[in-house]
Order: sequence, then structure tokens, then C-alpha cells
Amino acid sequence: MTTSSPEQGQEQEPGAARTEPTVQGHPQRWLILAVISLAQLTVVLDNTVLNVAIPSLTDELGAATSDIQWMINAYSLVQSGLLLTAGSGADRYGRKKMLTAGLALFGLGSLAAGLADSTGQLIAARAGMGVGGALLLTTTLAVVMQIFAPEEHAKAIGIWSAVSALGFACGPLIGGFMLDHFWWGAIFLINLPVVALGLVAVVTLVPESKNRQGDRPDLLGALLSTIGMAALVYAIISGPEHGWTSGRVLATAAVAVGVLALFAYWESRVPYPMLDLSFFRNQRFTGAVAGLMLITFGMGGALFLLTQHLQFVLGYDPLRAGLATAPLAGTVVVLNFSGIAAKWLVKLGTPVAVMLSMVLMSAGLVAIATLTGTGYPGTLLGLLLIGVGCALGNPAMAHAIMSSIPPAKAGVGAGINGTLAEFGNGLGVAVLGAVLNSRFAALVPVAATSLPAALASADGAAERERVIGAFSSGLESSQLVGAVAVLAGGAVAALLLRRAERAGV
Repeated sequence: MTTSSPEQGQEQEPGAARTEPTVQGHPQRWLILAVISLAQLTVVLDNTVLNVAIPSLTDELGAATSDIQWMINAYSLVQSGLLLTAGSGADRYGRKKMLTAGLALFGLGSLAAGLADSTGQLIAARAGMGVGGALLLTTTLAVVMQIFAPEEHAKAIGIWSAVSALGFACGPLIGGFMLDHFWWGAIFLINLPVVALGLVAVVTLVPESKNRQGDRPDLLGALLSTIGMAALVYAIISGPEHGWTSGRVLATAAVAVGVLALFAYWESRVPYPMLDLSFFRNQRFTGAVAGLMLITFGMGGALFLLTQHLQFVLGYDPLRAGLATAPLAGTVVVLNFSGIAAKWLVKLGTPVAVMLSMVLMSAGLVAIATLTGTGYPGTLLGLLLIGVGCALGNPAMAHAIMSSIPPAKAGVGAGINGTLAEFGNGLGVAVLGAVLNSRFAALVPVAATSLPAALASADGAAERERVIGAFSSGLESSQLVGAVAVLAGGAVAALLLRRAERAGV
């Protein structure tokens, strides 16, 4: 294997294979990518697979509504709160070590969740899975940056990104299939064979690398970032349910802002910061950050709203609704796994690719908002447009973020990428959901924001039709708001990326 000069800030573990960037990349890089993608797939699946098991959990564990919320949120809160810390730890102590630890923790958490016999045990197990998930999501992307040559990064990141889309779409489908044939715990135990295979493959195939300047851990920075991000995500998640002006949401948001401000101050003073704030002075980095947040904002919010439309308005069951939205993920997978999206990215350049992706996503949201009355073909058109936009934009933004950060900080870069994706997705669901609820409540005041309650109290078919029409109007308004936000964000991101290119950044 032909090697180039050693990467600055990198060192190898004693007896480990050399892992500096190479002209050809690691000889087994595609096999390694397949293994870590499979591990990543299980993490992404668990973001959505639990949703279809809610009725079973309610019956068999006697779970209350608050219990169900914590079963779902414990995983995402812990995972999003730890992403930056996990990425920094991978850089400092070894990406292979953290990948192995992440797989082990995720496997143990899955085992505990599958065997849980109370809501408290399941919530604790889901939190443990979130710790493992944070380690996996950050180290998989960091390893990709280490084992592939720079000219292959776009294609490799595209495949890595497509796995996330695949997991997001397949979660409800796999969950529905498992629940049709097994008890609810099987949706977690199915992770164990994948984890076992992943551990063997990681130990055997993945080379070790870490940042030489990682001797002194930034413990206070890790604590502050974890608390701040978890509080911020919790405020976003709980806003639609408790009200954006409620004491709980405002207090949590205030804690998040205060702690994150203290984190930024601390990081600007510590000799070896977990997050180098100078990254944000790089227009390429800030442009990619803006684009990534908006693309996840649009995709997450659109799927959240569309799923409600399919189930509440058209009467689809969860499995059929999952199948109906599958073309979006299928488009992303096909374009990224085939390498077509990577070729477009190279040909168009990052600024144009980002702008085009946002235009396509915005057009898809408009199509879903205005053509749902024509039946599924209008929805399908919107899904395909959003899928093409995501296939082109997600890897472009991830590549821009990772390439604007020193290779020795690949784990932190992956943590930033994951944190922004979680934040954008949560923000999309919260903001577009709030637009939907406010529009619906204005048209059907007696129903507040509950469609089922409004339908239950409707007097006659004409009243039910009016309620459904009001809900559809709210969906249309929220999708159009999302379309405008995505298009504006695309323009800002493309402008910043173009300026960075002209400045030679």
C-alpha cells in the first residue's frame, strides 16, 4: 500500500497498522464501509422502529403516555447530547476503540431492552442504547474519512448518508413485520446478531487512529455540551406538547442557552478544546452547517407531516404509510449507492449542488402541499423530488463539513454533523408541527390541536369532512412554510460556500 506523508496530529497504537491518508486508501476500505454501515443502520433504525410498537407496549407493560414519550425520547436525548463528546473522545482515545465500545454498549442496551419487563427498565435500556448510538454515529463517519483517499470521500460519504435514509424508512416496516410474527422485545433483540458481526469485523478489519494532541481530556467541555444539547433537544421535543410558552419549555430552553453559552466561553479559553470555535469563521464550514440544518429540517418535518396525512386523512395503517413514503428513501439509496449523486457533486461543485438540492426539496414540499388532493401520484412526485434533493445535498454538506476540519479532528467533525442533523430534524418536526396545529386550531377552535378528538366529537359526515379539510389545510400551510425555509437556507448556504471557494478555503 503506497502511503503519503504522515497526517499531522495522528499517531498509531503500538503494533497497529499504519492508517495515515494514502493515495489509494485502505486496501479493504469498501469491506470496512459495508461493516460500519451495517452497524450504523441498526442505530438509525432504532430512532423509528419503536413507534409501531407503542400499542403493544401500552397493553403488555401498562405504559402510560408519559412512559411512551420517555421510551422514545430517552434514546434521542442521550444520543444527541453525547454526539460532540463521543466524537471528541474518538479523536483523543482512538476511533477503533470507541467504535468497539459503541457496538458493545448498543448490544447490551438492546439485550436489556428486549428482556425488560417494566417501563422503567425499558427507558433505562433505551438510554444505554443512546450512549452506544452516539459513539457509533460519530466514529463511523470519522473512520470513513480515515480509510478513503480524498478523491473517494464524496462517494463514500454518499453511501454512508444513504444508509441513514434507508434506516429511517425501514424502521416502521421492520418493526411492523417483527410485531406481526413475534413479541415486542424482538424489535430490539434483532440487533444482537448485527452487533456480534460488527464487533468481529471491527476488531479484525478496522485500523486504529487517534489525535496525538488528545492527552488532556476536556471534561468540563464534555459535561457542558452534553447538558446543553440534551436540554435544547428536550425543549424542542416538548414544545408542541406542553406549549412553547409553558414554564417547562421556557425553563429548559433557558438552561440550554445558558449552558451552551458557558460551553462556548470555556472552549475559547481551554488549551485543547473539544470544539474549536475557529471552525465557525470558515465560510465553507458555516455554509455547510446552514445547509445541513435546513435539509434535515425539511426532510424530517415533511415526513412527520406526511405520515400524519396518510394515516389520519387517508386512513392508512402504519405499515402501508411506511410503504407509501419508501420512495423517498429508495431514491436516496439508489442515487448514492450507484455513485450518481457523487458524480453530480463533482461535476456541479458544492455550491451549485447544494442550491440545486434545496430547490428540488422545496419543489417537493410544494408538490406535497398542493397535489395531495390528486391522490398518491401527487405525493409520490413530491417524495421523489425530495429524495433527489437529499441524495445530492446530504453528502455535499457532510463532505463540506468534514473537509473543512483538520483530519485529526474527524471525530469532532462527525459529532458536529450528527448534532446538526438531530437538531434540524427535531426543529423541523417542532416548527412545522406548530404551524399545522395553529392553522388547524384556527379553523376548528373546539378541537384545539387534536384531530382524533375533533373527529370523535364531529356531528355527522359533513362535520367530519370539514374537520379533515381543516387538518389538510394546516398540513398544506406547514409544508409551504417548510418549502420557503429550505429554499432560503439553500441560497444562504450556496452563497457562503461560493465565497469560500473564491477565497480558496
